[in-house]
Amino acid sequence: MPSLIDIRRRIRSVKNTQQLTKALKMVSAAKLRRAQERVLGARPYARSLADMLSSVAVAAQGSESAQANPLLSRREEKTIQLVVFSSDRGQAGAFNANLLRMALGFVEEQKGKNLQVEAVGRKGRDFFRRRNITISGEHLGVSNKPEYTHAKVIAETLIDRYDKGEVDAVYLVVNEFKSVIATDLKLRKLLPIELPEGGDAGHDYIFEEPPEVVLNMLLPKYVEVAIWQAILESTAAEHAARMTAMDAATSNAGQVIDKLTLYMNRVRQASITKEIIEIVSGAAALE
Repeated sequence: MPSLIDIRRRIRSVKNTQQLTKALKMVSAAKLRRAQERVLGARPYARSLADMLSSVAVAAQGSESAQANPLLSRREEKTIQLVVFSSDRGQAGAFNANLLRMALGFVEEQKGKNLQVEAVGRKGRDFFRRRNITISGEHLGVSNKPEYTHAKVIAETLIDRYDKGEVDAVYLVVNEFKSVIATDLKLRKLLPIELPEGGDAGHDYIFEEPPEVVLNMLLPKYVEVAIWQAILESTAAEHAARMTAMDAATSNAGQVIDKLTLYMNRVRQASITKEIIEIVSGAAALE
């Protein structure tokens, strides 16, 4: 049976942990509020760009220069680029575990093909490095302070590799923000870009430049915005997952403290009872 000193030390340790998890929860809640505002503000822009691209694609149908754009060229998928958006820190519940499980499942499905991972986040990089999977590049600290320049750099790198024929397809794996308690895991193809068959009938565009020229200008921007949207979605989902995990950890710490306090009181009561019995027994022996 542990001594009262040991139990008090354990209670003090759990209380310190509870204070830490409570502080982390508050920090994540503050960051989530800002991240949620940014991702909700970016979604309409991404949808508008997709609608515009749809209409321009319809206007540029039949143009040889538009069809010759390297971002639209399709080829056999022998070399695949997988972009994984994970976090740089842990303490986020199953945020990274579920994401990396899906990414690893995709990697196993592509056995026999050359596959390389562009890791956005330290957890993803370390995960694939331990499994000897080729890391084509790493981008750390992006979720700490997301900036559009991060998306621009990643997009330019992916476009350059695809344009040179170094990769035949680019896929994204990302946790999309759905709510504070739920995320939506997505695996989607980014390159080659799949142009929609029908345009946006709700808008009529007047082109100062030929539609194929506008299309060639919009395609790289579309890739940049897709990467930027993925970064914002992943960041918001990460903060939501960490806030939820720290809230659960704080509650669990409170339950542990209550159980240890009850156990300490029982041990102290047993010790007092034992001392009383010894005193009574000693007094009875002297009579």
